[in-house]
Amino acid sequence: MSRTEISFLRTLSSLRWLAIGGQAATIFIASGPLGVDLPLGMLWSGVATLVLFNLYAGWRLRTGDEPSHATAFLHMLVDIVVLAWMVAWSGGISNPFGLLFLVLIALAAMALPNRWAYATAGAGVVGYAAAAIFGHPLHAPGDAYELLLWGIAASFLISVSVILIFSTRLAADLRNRERELADLRERFARNEGIVALATHAASMAHELNTPLATMTLLADEIAAQADTDDLRADTEMLTELLALCRERVRNLAVPTEVELERVVEQWKLVRPTVELHRTGVLPRGLRVEPSVAHLLQALLNNAADAGVQAGAPYVDLHLECKGGMVRGVVRDYGRGLNPDQPLLPATLFRSGKPGGLGVGLALSHATVERLGGEMTMTAAEGGGVRIQFQLPVETTVTS
Repeated sequence: MSRTEISFLRTLSSLRWLAIGGQAATIFIASGPLGVDLPLGMLWSGVATLVLFNLYAGWRLRTGDEPSHATAFLHMLVDIVVLAWMVAWSGGISNPFGLLFLVLIALAAMALPNRWAYATAGAGVVGYAAAAIFGHPLHAPGDAYELLLWGIAASFLISVSVILIFSTRLAADLRNRERELADLRERFARNEGIVALATHAASMAHELNTPLATMTLLADEIAAQADTDDLRADTEMLTELLALCRERVRNLAVPTEVELERVVEQWKLVRPTVELHRTGVLPRGLRVEPSVAHLLQALLNNAADAGVQAGAPYVDLHLECKGGMVRGVVRDYGRGLNPDQPLLPATLFRSGKPGGLGVGLALSHATVERLGGEMTMTAAEGGGVRIQFQLPVETTVTS
């Protein structure tokens, strides 16, 4: 049963409390100031039955299993039976509040599938017929026709109020569901591209392993023949970068936990021209799953690119781990948020920066959604963008 049907039962429970209050007020007014001879015991027993059922229904909605359409129909059936009881003991077919059977049928038609709506309509017809056939006539002092007119007016106002309240709530639920479906479609399209990208990356990892191994051998040979300090430094840097590439390729083929502190150090190796300012303390040897490392690298790369484009190659990074949550803040010194550009690309491989592939932010958001974390993007004081994230992680600490 969808959220709309659950909301229907909750709305029905709220309307039932209004009906209980209206019935009690009607009994008091009719038997008091108007002097109508009513079978008070029978009527108050109907009100008490509705109170007890609504208490039970509210408790089941809070603690019970997910309700079915049959459950919603049973709720409507109880309302119809009690209404038939109340109408039968207060005038039968001459009672203007018999029009409320139409309200119950209308509510069922708007919220329930066709077969349950038809069943509710059939129950309503049977209830109204039973109240008309077995109803007890009322004996009212004064002008009975004037009393009937007041009852019709009250019944109309009640019907308008009930249908208005229910229709507006149902429309709001439908709008929320449409928004959720649109978000799901957008997320599905983005994740479909990410899955395709991951599949291609896994196959490319195997193809790149051999040329990287060859390049590593050549770098070792060049290092052995280097005769100047500058050349030895360059070949050493080249060897470290090749080792980093081979490690990344192995992680693509066989994902393993990575040390978060090492991820930051490797990023500094890849982006030596960007000045990184660190704050926060991580547990020594903290290891996380590869997707968290990819998230951090993507955020750092985006921040570095924004700063380089603005002529301010600086990045601030704050990392900490407390209570099973990794919290981080990445701040760049770029030109800031562009109000005309969406935070996420509409499709993969479409980027808002020159030379970008358009997957950094998409992968970041996909990682945060999958892990059940949070990520916010705000304008930083003094310029740039500040991205804050927190992720629940199963941390592993190695000595």
